[in-house]
Amino acid sequence: MPPRVASELIMHRRSAERLLLRRIRSTIFSTCFYDKDRREIISRVTRQDLLSLVSEPVEVGLFPDVEKGEVLVDYRSHRIAAPRKIFCLKRGNELCGVIVYCYPPSTSFGRRLVLPNMPMRELNKKLSSISRVVVHPKYRTIGLGSKLVHETLHLAGTEYVEMSAVMAKYNPFAEKAGMKKIVEQEPPKEALGILRTLQGLGFNDQLLGSEKCVLEKLQALEGDEIGRIKQAFVKYNHPRFMKAFSYHLPFGAKRTYREQMEHLNLEKLAHLVKICGFLMQIKVYLFWRKQTY
Repeated sequence: MPPRVASELIMHRRSAERLLLRRIRSTIFSTCFYDKDRREIISRVTRQDLLSLVSEPVEVGLFPDVEKGEVLVDYRSHRIAAPRKIFCLKRGNELCGVIVYCYPPSTSFGRRLVLPNMPMRELNKKLSSISRVVVHPKYRTIGLGSKLVHETLHLAGTEYVEMSAVMAKYNPFAEKAGMKKIVEQEPPKEALGILRTLQGLGFNDQLLGSEKCVLEKLQALEGDEIGRIKQAFVKYNHPRFMKAFSYHLPFGAKRTYREQMEHLNLEKLAHLVKICGFLMQIKVYLFWRKQTY
């Protein structure tokens, strides 16, 4: 009878994970106390204390090895701009997170508040843009996103680094890493105008980012109600909407946009509503300047 090597390995791995979990629980409960005023049990242990319990340190390295299966799923569907550098966090041989530095876009809200106007060649030389910060779900809430940003800012190879992110409004991981919050971008008036039309037809503004939910709602509407939505998109045209019909142009074309809108099917209309939902999100512009001594 062949030896059951795989079963023994699985049991050993589970035992190690349970042992680590017991150590973490023991550390939390051994440092906690009961707050009578708040009526809560509060622990003095920090995230760094819990991270120190991990036997294998988490280190920053270059480029994850795709051939070995070191791939993280990114929730954002659109493609990344021209990448400049990619760094990864590893715990032993396990991929924990990835950060992507790209060449900067030609324009960005908030940039004019921290940098003077400069030609694109100079901008590419001096500025990098953080396009992605992805952490494995297993290693979230312990500060690895902040660690990724903090330990790679000086490795980007540029004098300045910028980042525009919706998540930074709710989780200031980049500020903890040393970046400075400059400004918040409010939703554009075009998106607000379309949102009023959608709300009048019973759309849930919290579900506009789901193309499937939007399509199901569109299929339940009458023909004149679909016409109202199309008219709203024509009236409140935005470069992001027009670019959906003119991929080769940076800001789209109004004439092509209006012509395509007349014969637009529900699938494409649902995609435009999804873009409107993304525009409704409040972004934060963050900036980092390399210190010179």
